[in-house]
Amino acid sequence: VCSHRGGKKLKHTFKNVVYAEALWDHVTMDDQELGFKAGDVIEVVDATNKEWWWGRIMDSEGWFPASFVRLRVNQDEPIDEYLAHPEEAQTGEEDPASLGLLLGPGLPCKEQMRTNVINEIMSTERDYIKHLKDICEGYIKQCRKRTDMFNEEQLRTIFGNIEDIYRFQRKFLKGLEKKFNKEQPHLSEIGCCFLEHQTDFQIYSEYCNNHPNACVQLSKLMKVNKYVFFFEACRLLQKMIDISLDGFLLTPVQKICKYPLQLAELLKYTNPQHRDYKDVEAALNAMKNVARLINERKRRLENIDKIAQWQSSIEDWEGEDILSRSSDLIFSGELTKLSQPQAKSQQRMFFLFDHQMVYCKKDLLRRDMLYYKGRMDMDHMEVIDMEDGKEKDFNISVKNALKLRSLASDEVHLLCAKKPEQKQRWLRAFADERRQVQHDRETGPIYAQFLFMHESTVLKVCPFHQTGKLGVGRVKFLVLFYV
Repeated sequence: VCSHRGGKKLKHTFKNVVYAEALWDHVTMDDQELGFKAGDVIEVVDATNKEWWWGRIMDSEGWFPASFVRLRVNQDEPIDEYLAHPEEAQTGEEDPASLGLLLGPGLPCKEQMRTNVINEIMSTERDYIKHLKDICEGYIKQCRKRTDMFNEEQLRTIFGNIEDIYRFQRKFLKGLEKKFNKEQPHLSEIGCCFLEHQTDFQIYSEYCNNHPNACVQLSKLMKVNKYVFFFEACRLLQKMIDISLDGFLLTPVQKICKYPLQLAELLKYTNPQHRDYKDVEAALNAMKNVARLINERKRRLENIDKIAQWQSSIEDWEGEDILSRSSDLIFSGELTKLSQPQAKSQQRMFFLFDHQMVYCKKDLLRRDMLYYKGRMDMDHMEVIDMEDGKEKDFNISVKNALKLRSLASDEVHLLCAKKPEQKQRWLRAFADERRQVQHDRETGPIYAQFLFMHESTVLKVCPFHQTGKLGVGRVKFLVLFYV
């Protein structure tokens, strides 16, 4: 068993170690193999052989398959010092050959580690394409043949835009293959591929947002035996591994989260002088931003239902629905409002959304009941920080005040907080609102995205303005909002 892996292994102790994390359980088949469970951390002693590495866990040492582990993104700090100053790290019986022995002869440690990371990226990307192909051809294709069991709306809910992801990922892999140096993988320059497609990766946002709905729909179907048998038949026909459909559908969610980890690993083992260094560094930041954007859009989407419920609770609502222009409640609180021309003091509850601010009056008896009193268009409003003292427009003395002046008309509002810190919090909120609107413009908000909602949500967001309340409508999707 050990002949092809180098036979008996001599022990070497290094001040600096490289760690790997087990992806799967490895049940030992030989006394010189190292057994471990998924999640275990292994100290890599020798990675000379591409397929079998020598490692250590506690007091146990042995060979283990390299494909069963992934190198940890955050290695211990001392290894960086060792790589930077190998001559200073040599003590006792260690000699200059130690570094080569650690991770294989012929390549410096960092280059060998970069080779391993590049190979892992290419391997996982090819496996992922196979995975997407199996879902599209093994499941979706078969489902479309059974119109007696599925309609297009159901399939869209279950599989989301996974076919779009499959088409994109094939194009992305083709670009990676062109930049992959098969003879010397550590020389590969793949950072530019991520940069070239950084905006394309945003299609994962729709998939991740839809995934909870897919789980709900699939769970309902799996309570019926004929669907259980059908999906299992699809898996067997496509010769896919023994994982349930919901497990397969989770993969794209996991994949988009894994890219920053892989790029962080790649950057760690890329010398600053390497031609790929700057692109990998930029690619890491780009993919972190993609993940951040997806998370933010998911959060904004989850706010949709909350905003719909909030609007339905407001009495005497007038004008367009909040969701026709806004998707995020940024801040809310009570302020004293004075407006031209009456300059009458009024206590109002203010709700600042992106693009607009709504103000309401509290019921005198039921303080939890709110009556709609108006709104301000923040896209055409200037916010002015007022000093305490005489205010010339209203000819009154003010404290903790700020002014909202329309850029499109003579509309002016004076808002007063009870405490200075409350005023400062409102000023920050107004600045946050403008930044968010600008960010949406730059990243491309999803206009007119048709999102199928639960029936309870649909009833809340469909307008019926004759009564001033949100009433029961017949449309089954929500349109024209920002995510």
